[in-house]
Amino acid sequence: MTEISQTLQSAIEAFSVWEALAVVFGLAYLILATRENILCWYAALIGTAISIYVFWDASLLMESALQVYYIIMAVYGWYQWRYGSKDDDPLPIAMWRPRTHVLAIVSVLLISAISGYLLARNTQAAWPYLDSFTTWASVLTTYMVAKKILENWIYWLVIDSLSIFLYMERDLYLYSLLFFLYIIIAVFGLLQWQRHYTQQQGEDVIAGVKAADATGSN
Repeated sequence: MTEISQTLQSAIEAFSVWEALAVVFGLAYLILATRENILCWYAALIGTAISIYVFWDASLLMESALQVYYIIMAVYGWYQWRYGSKDDDPLPIAMWRPRTHVLAIVSVLLISAISGYLLARNTQAAWPYLDSFTTWASVLTTYMVAKKILENWIYWLVIDSLSIFLYMERDLYLYSLLFFLYIIIAVFGLLQWQRHYTQQQGEDVIAGVKAADATGSN
């Protein structure tokens, strides 16, 4: 009980209003994203703008830099979801081939090793290699969300699990709670996008049959 009390006391002492606001907008972003609601990108824009300061103050330099990228991707993601498909239809969910996943993962590991080494040698960054990995993996996965790649949710499950440890180490308890909730929401997001993808594939088959019938009748 003493250890739990000390942890709670540390969480209260480390509490930040800015951190709380970032958590609220972060949750709003993810919940809206699972529902494929374009408003998620507005929540992302606000939440990441706040997070730049929070992570910089906690000496998580790569995480702070990542938020700048998130701001850019919030604009890009909104544009892709709004205008990224033909005939002004919503952007469809897609899947990557295994070869694409292998290339993406190897690239993230390589870049993370390089940036982790540079951070360890030249800065006071906390957990430089882990910080680098979660950062570069998030860069990739955010792009996957913007393109509506189904497997993005699986990537987030790994990233969020590692991020919980990273934030606990830096006394960012609200962010740790946020990423625990992210894991739960990511599971629901994966299931929901999978159902929509299956439905989407069925609709494509029906559309193809109708097109073939129309061509044959002509």
